[in-house]
Amino acid sequence: MLKANNQLSFCLSSHASLFDVLIEKNNFWRQLKDMVDFSFVYDELKDKYSSTMGRKAEDVIRMFKYLLLKNYYKLSDRDLIARTRTDMLFKYFLDYLPEEVNLIDPSLLTVFRRERLSNKDNEEETSTNLMDKLIAQTVDIAIKEGVIEVKNKLIQDSTHTNAMYQHISPREELIKQAKELRKMVYKIDETIHDKMPKKRESTGLLEDQIEYTKELLNLLKKDARFTIIPAINEKINMLEETMNDTEYEIEYSKDKDAKVGHKTADTSFFGYKTHIAMTPERIITAAVVTSGEKHDGKQLQKLVEKSQANGIEVEAVIGDGAYSEKENIEYCEEKNIKLASKLSKQVTHGNRKENQTFEYNKDAGMYVCPAGHMAIRKVKQGSKKDANGKNSRVECYYFDIEKCKHCPYKEGCYKEGSRTKTYSVNIKDDIHIKHMDYMKTEEFKELYAERYKIEAKNSELKSNFGYDTANACGKNGITIQGASALFLANIKRIIKLREEKTKKNG
Repeated sequence: MLKANNQLSFCLSSHASLFDVLIEKNNFWRQLKDMVDFSFVYDELKDKYSSTMGRKAEDVIRMFKYLLLKNYYKLSDRDLIARTRTDMLFKYFLDYLPEEVNLIDPSLLTVFRRERLSNKDNEEETSTNLMDKLIAQTVDIAIKEGVIEVKNKLIQDSTHTNAMYQHISPREELIKQAKELRKMVYKIDETIHDKMPKKRESTGLLEDQIEYTKELLNLLKKDARFTIIPAINEKINMLEETMNDTEYEIEYSKDKDAKVGHKTADTSFFGYKTHIAMTPERIITAAVVTSGEKHDGKQLQKLVEKSQANGIEVEAVIGDGAYSEKENIEYCEEKNIKLASKLSKQVTHGNRKENQTFEYNKDAGMYVCPAGHMAIRKVKQGSKKDANGKNSRVECYYFDIEKCKHCPYKEGCYKEGSRTKTYSVNIKDDIHIKHMDYMKTEEFKELYAERYKIEAKNSELKSNFGYDTANACGKNGITIQGASALFLANIKRIIKLREEKTKKNG
């Protein structure tokens, strides 16, 4: 049944007292349930359901709570439902009765992720709105709990997440998972090797690999020796879910929303970036998800505005050299916000057309073209003073001409027959000189000293919340995953800060 605020409440049960016996008061999921009013999820998704057509839908809030558990524990839909039948903590969080065993069908979770949390007209809209609302909820809780100040500083940075399929196709992912599953099965029974279906890997066709996967699953699911072993059964369920997702998105040869990003000049990744703003208390106040090649500094204004919408009065922004672009310095000056970002020489992008704008990668120290290709070398040209007494120094970046010749974006960028492709930028501007003076002040040094805190937050998201690799294909999928990870990370931090505050106050 539903409360007035659309949250589920328990029906009377003679076994309800079991929850108090088995689930400690300081359990994270118990505190999360008590702390958060999830009715905002209903308000966000109610338009996705019809009150007059079809059978009565499963409660939206419960479905969302399932999603939180799935992402945190890294379970397939089938294994999540199976565990809920026997796990009292899961039942408590999901508002089931202790004795309840007739749960939802796993397929409903698949429908919820694919259809209820996406928008056919704008695939990013629903998931982005959900992420913003989840973060807003936690910021509001943090302010009300008194663990962060309304007037505050923002530390900004991005964390990268590898795409689900990387540079391999769904077919190769199915091959990899099937191989891992077979290895586990052979440890139980080597003789089953002769009964295995014939591999189709040599054909190179995704459809053939899907057929092989179906035959493999059918064979193993009929043999109780394997399905009763949790580790093997989870592998079976995960392979089946991957196969179903692949059939649903069969047009993909790889994650088309993901792009190559560069961590340094020599290392890269294929996936996404989540640009984060957080307070020095390590509470995330805003986030923006982009493909991997996007420039960190371009997100500064969005993160500030989202944080302000969530109730934070931004006094200062702290970030690495990526945030010291001319536009950001001017923006912060206009908004009376201090900017503690060490100036990079390469902070102006020239007066280029939008489709010809190259972005500077501060980790690699090189520019990246609109196609995602990084410069291979750079040289300085000009002098401090030209004939007119002006600073004419520029930094010239050279790109791989062979890539330029075959680039889909070469029109208007690369001239046929050219032996080189370069991109030049001015080294210094008046506003940068002013910022260099600010960098020498004690105020700047004190603010910048807090930047390290966000590195620990990025590490926490990857190690504790599985945010190192996407668990779904496409930007909509990674945004939903990010919404869950950032929400749970914030709640955990709020609980810890609240405990510290209580202990401090005696």
